[in-house]
Amino acid sequence: MAEFEVLERDGLGRLGRLTTPHGDLETPALLPVVHPERARQPWAPSELARRLGLRAVITSAYLTWRNPELRDKARQVGIHGLLGFDGAVMTDSGAFQQHAYGSVEVGAEEIERFQEEIRTDIATVLDVFTEPEAPFEDAERALATTLVRARAARGRRSGLLAVPVQGGAHPALRGQAARSASGIGDVLAIGGIVPLLEQYRFSELVGVLSAARPSLAPEAAVHLFGAGHPMVFALAALYGADLFDSSAYQKFARRGKLLFPYGTVDLAAVREPICRCSLCESAPLPEVRGWTPERQEPHLALHNLLVSVEEVARVRQAIRDGTLWELAERRAAAHPALRAALAEAAAHDEVFEPTEPDSRRAFREIGPASLERPAVRRFRHRREIFTADRDSARALPRVPLVPAFLGRVPAEDRDGRPVHWAVTTPLGEVPLELSEIYPVGPYLGIDEFRGRARVPSPEALTQELARLADLPSPGERDWTAAWTERQIRALLTWQYGRSAAVRLTPALQGERSRRTGRLRFVRADAFPAFVIGNDGLPRPTFRGARLLADALEPGRCRVVVADDAVPFAREGRSVFSRFVLSADPALVPGASALVVDPRHELLAVGRLLLAPHEMGRLRRGVAVRVTAHARAPDGPEPEEEGGPGPAAIFPSGAPDRDGRASPGDEERFP
Repeated sequence: MAEFEVLERDGLGRLGRLTTPHGDLETPALLPVVHPERARQPWAPSELARRLGLRAVITSAYLTWRNPELRDKARQVGIHGLLGFDGAVMTDSGAFQQHAYGSVEVGAEEIERFQEEIRTDIATVLDVFTEPEAPFEDAERALATTLVRARAARGRRSGLLAVPVQGGAHPALRGQAARSASGIGDVLAIGGIVPLLEQYRFSELVGVLSAARPSLAPEAAVHLFGAGHPMVFALAALYGADLFDSSAYQKFARRGKLLFPYGTVDLAAVREPICRCSLCESAPLPEVRGWTPERQEPHLALHNLLVSVEEVARVRQAIRDGTLWELAERRAAAHPALRAALAEAAAHDEVFEPTEPDSRRAFREIGPASLERPAVRRFRHRREIFTADRDSARALPRVPLVPAFLGRVPAEDRDGRPVHWAVTTPLGEVPLELSEIYPVGPYLGIDEFRGRARVPSPEALTQELARLADLPSPGERDWTAAWTERQIRALLTWQYGRSAAVRLTPALQGERSRRTGRLRFVRADAFPAFVIGNDGLPRPTFRGARLLADALEPGRCRVVVADDAVPFAREGRSVFSRFVLSADPALVPGASALVVDPRHELLAVGRLLLAPHEMGRLRRGVAVRVTAHARAPDGPEPEEEGGPGPAAIFPSGAPDRDGRASPGDEERFP
């Protein structure tokens, strides 16, 4: 099976590393379609690699086989020698030509053997292309044929194998295809979608992806066949697409069309220098418009590919930043068909929930669709659970959780009964003590700039509260300490459940920043037990992890590692996927977890990179990044104003940015 490693992620979107015989391929990656016949290819693959840094291409094994001269040369020098390219080469098998022309002159076993002879890096099974409109019975027969061929190919091929996932527009067949292909292929290629892309049926494409994605093996790279227009890359990445192939850069160039992330532009209509890329700086588009078609085509092809490569880079950066949904929403604003697709995607909670992170650095509102992101849907569901036992809550202007305000808000009425307060936010009414957690805390929306979210002054808040006659008068008591305790209990309840919060809270004390007044640490016996990050969530230190281990039921919030990994986790090394025995299925990427040995002895605490169902299946890479460990449980006191340094809160040191362990870690494992 393929060596595929996840380095970073944002939900299903992931930065990965796919190992091929001609080097590692960083994903998401764009594979330009190149013609095996040099005269038919405006730019040599080696030139594309030099100009654009591309390390992989895809070409047609069928077109190579069909031409006797190309076939003989490819057998002699290999597909890399034929193309003059030293990067990774994926070959298609001719399925689309078979569909378009009715038949091809080569059988499945022969084209597979030919791909082996020309030493392709990633060979593709000759599948049966299925139109979206195909009746269920026809799609089912085609899928059965594809899977028979795929199993036979797997038995004969030791190298990387791409298995198409067909099934037409039938969710049951797409799910079946995904499950079956996952046991066979190294690359799982969603096929039969070109008609949907060409006809802007993006909402139906989302239906296909939603049916297939949950059943695709997490250890395999996902290829979206024919997704070559940059306007769909962000949407595809939301579903975890790792590879795109593009013939669009050439096809559109032949018709005098320019590709952009916001759509397609006809060069004939361009009168202004609407692009300032490196190509357009040297040859402005109004000037290119006057060129002959023979001169225009290669220039436009390179321009289209440059724009596409840049968009893939934006997708990669968005995954790093945790802003992939924002990028997809921006791209969807360019066309109603994309907006419909994004709305359809947001409705499929079951697809995104297992890998939706517990928080991100920020939440920026792009438009109405922002309120339907999986993060918002999860927050609303959990808020309903949190407030289920509350009869009602009093309305309160949104105020910061700092002493200047909290000290004036009564936590009890005159009879000593708790008073629940709710603040109005773009996500609805939220309990006051939870108003700084993700996504509501870092939410940045238009209300902030329309004056509707302005915070009242402490004096104005006092006057407003004074009108509530059944509550203690403001100034009679400083309520900050009561709110600090309630905030700690609420945060622990939110993260770990009510019973754990009840057990933990009496032994904890909150500490607020002297500079901002916000809750920053939760202490136990004068040592930090939890750190409150910018996402408002409590992250345990090793001391906090010990408390959690006693307060939580067995198995809860735990990742169990094999004995071979125990000494390294105990020393603060990252936990590699292949050493994970089990994990709490309720955990999600980004969540803090207790790392324990098979006897449930606490070794470390860390944050998940992989979802529980992915751990153990990826044979390479990190599953949990350890942040505190048994050999350095407490660390020095945190600094007040500058915040805690890595040694204080993460005694093992901050993890490497790309998620890889320190040099030599992997070799040190038995």
